[in-house]
Amino acid sequence: HTTTNTTSTSRTQRDGTEPCSRSNSRMASGTPPPPPTPPKHTNRLYEEKSPYLLQHAHNPVDWYAWGQEAFDRAKQEDKPIFLSVGYSTCHWCHVMERKSFEDEEIGRLLSENFVCIKVDREERPDVEGLHDVRTGEDATSGGGGWPMSVWLTPDLRPFIGGTYFPPRDAGRRPGLKTVLTRIMEQWQTNRTTLESSGECVMEALRKVTAIAAAPGEAPPLAPDVANRCFQQLGAEALQMTLHTLRMMALGGIHDHVAQGFHRYSTDASWHVPHFEKMLYDPAQLAVAYFTAFQVSGEQFFADVARDILVYVSRDLSDKSGGFYSAEDADSVPSGGGPEKREGAFCVWTASELRELLGEVLPGATGRASLADVAMRHYGVREQGNVEPEQDPHGELQGQNVLIVRYSVELTAARFGLSVATVTELLASARAKMAAVRSTRPRPHLDTKMLASWNGLMLSGFACVGAALGDEALLQRAERAARFLKEHLWDAEGQTMLRSCYRGDQMEVESTGACCSQSTRCPTLLPRPALRPSYGVKAANQQENKTGRESQNPNDEGCYLMPTQHTKHTIHNTNTHTHTVPVSCSFILVTLRCVVCVEDAH
Repeated sequence: HTTTNTTSTSRTQRDGTEPCSRSNSRMASGTPPPPPTPPKHTNRLYEEKSPYLLQHAHNPVDWYAWGQEAFDRAKQEDKPIFLSVGYSTCHWCHVMERKSFEDEEIGRLLSENFVCIKVDREERPDVEGLHDVRTGEDATSGGGGWPMSVWLTPDLRPFIGGTYFPPRDAGRRPGLKTVLTRIMEQWQTNRTTLESSGECVMEALRKVTAIAAAPGEAPPLAPDVANRCFQQLGAEALQMTLHTLRMMALGGIHDHVAQGFHRYSTDASWHVPHFEKMLYDPAQLAVAYFTAFQVSGEQFFADVARDILVYVSRDLSDKSGGFYSAEDADSVPSGGGPEKREGAFCVWTASELRELLGEVLPGATGRASLADVAMRHYGVREQGNVEPEQDPHGELQGQNVLIVRYSVELTAARFGLSVATVTELLASARAKMAAVRSTRPRPHLDTKMLASWNGLMLSGFACVGAALGDEALLQRAERAARFLKEHLWDAEGQTMLRSCYRGDQMEVESTGACCSQSTRCPTLLPRPALRPSYGVKAANQQENKTGRESQNPNDEGCYLMPTQHTKHTIHNTNTHTHTVPVSCSFILVTLRCVVCVEDAH
């Protein structure tokens, strides 16, 4: 199916990235830039709407989306399935696409010997959950992560899995070419062993996804668990939590210039992050930081919560009221170059800051400049502050990730200035850096709007807005509630759709996670007129639907995907929390909220 493309649409245009900033869209001479080179290959993913699938639409691989067409071909041709799962803002997904999936030889091996399926994990968490290396492969290798690479029999039974594979062997890591060649040989000469291995993996998956208890035993009531934890940990647990939240906010995982938090850090001091930003993080962190403020009374935590919501309102909000899914880690460096680099949008050299913040400060010790103050406070070094072990690809050499190294009081004492003056100076420096960053090539924005993550984010705005009495935050929560009802609620089918994109096209039907997380949050809106229309009615309808279609008949739990919408050989009851709370827990919270609101009315 891979063909030579005759259209002039480039891959970077199709995946939504910006190859250059708007200010550089014309050459210095004033003439328009040359038209983009037409892609050499185009596969069937070109017709998909998922930003992640579109990023692979011009690989020399005969990709299928997850569906019956791919399953039928695998059975007809008796070929193993190569299942590749990721998401559009995943750094290592980009690396594997660029190095492995754009390799012509590997593309030929995949297309001729396997049925290749590409899945967006945010669209189909049920697919990922059932073949995830964190469940199936964990049972054999203890590994996990993204991209997820799994090989299946034609009847969808996984028999081997992994994560990132370089194109060729590298040290002790086998290359994708080697792995493909060995699987092809084993499929032809030792298939019985492979299928037996698949049975072992399936049994491990069944054990991981099952809910079980000893006969006659029941889990303790939630209040009992909470009381026991408090008795055992007491004030120490609270201090541990507050310390962690404080250090995260001071660390490089927190974007000190443009607000928000990056997805995770690679070191114990929260310094060097992987730079993607995911919606589910601010959704949960806003509530966590504001709860910390309520418990401790420290204004610092409330300021961080507001900071998070400012970022989401500015950078992840659609005019329809919905919230986008993520911003990428990689972007084109401001100085240009053929390839994107991780963190290019966020990092700074010392010379950049000295040039930008060079004004001398009156009254400062040693005629210090604004750059001197900002660089000391945020740990900026002339040679860069990222250690080599934190930068395996050398993309951050000479660069600085801002991290608060000193309190405002210590910074003020160092330069002989008042605390109030230094606070104003640092705010001025951040504003100037934000203005410069706005001219850099932006990372790719994943404009997919997921019902589940939108529900989490709605809850963040509603909870913080209600506690602060902030009308703007409450209005933003109401807009999100209207978006969910108008664009993702299927009144005829009485179900919440999983996702939509910019425009009016609705996509994959919701999973259990989507149902529970998106319906819980409107019940938390503090407006009596809004609660019945957006909360109780929708929650009652959705939870009834979820219970009928997702109930596990053998265990006390819910399947991740309604049974009539899945081709899986086993069903996932989704009892383990990863990046977002587990579906079953949200269903319970939803039902509790519905009962409370109905009692109040």
